[in-house]
Amino acid sequence: MEKRRFFIDGMVGEEALLTGEEFAHARTVLRLDTGSEVILLDNSGKEYDGIVTSVGKREMRVHVLSVREGEREAATDVKLLFGFLKNADRNEFVVQKATELGVREIGLFSSEYSSAHVSENKLERLRRVAKESAKQCLRSCAPAIEYHPSLQDALHSGMGYANKFFACEFLREKGADLRRIDGSAVLVVGSEGGFTRAEFEGAVSLGYRGVSLGKRILRAETAAVALTAVVMFGAGEWQN
Repeated sequence: MEKRRFFIDGMVGEEALLTGEEFAHARTVLRLDTGSEVILLDNSGKEYDGIVTSVGKREMRVHVLSVREGEREAATDVKLLFGFLKNADRNEFVVQKATELGVREIGLFSSEYSSAHVSENKLERLRRVAKESAKQCLRSCAPAIEYHPSLQDALHSGMGYANKFFACEFLREKGADLRRIDGSAVLVVGSEGGFTRAEFEGAVSLGYRGVSLGKRILRAETAAVALTAVVMFGAGEWQN
């Protein structure tokens, strides 16, 4: 039976505690008890094999037996910036699939055509989705998720990336070539309403390159996942 994976906040020596939602899931849902073997993750890229040594009412103590580097993280640093969507399920879909595809950071933003309200509770929900998705696809790290109150703020957060791609449905000239990508990449995809021409021109002025996603108009969540998959392929992440 495959060992269950849990995120922890840290360790003291060779001991770690499962608390909060991770403890509740381990104890109530999975029925883990003393002697159960688990894998712990602390978002450092390492994986810790451990064994449950005691179970309390609010915490589970784990003794770490060994540590190793995780093997499932993407070698290419990719950040996805997408306009916050009205439908909560669609936001969760994007976060889930981007996590599975290996994205390291996810930034949500509000733009001129965005009308969805962002709250801390919604962000926390998306962070939980990212953690669950990371465990499901055997990653060692869950993507960091942050919110940018404006598109401009989001664009500036990607200035340190070697490749900056901006998905644009009204792009007329030839877009950036995604067949071979060297170095890190930041991807920008709009919300349901897309972008204005002024927003696109502002991105270009910051070094972003327009990307066409074909002849058809894609839903925002489809565009986000499709562009992420294409960039990962172009960066060589789909090669064994």
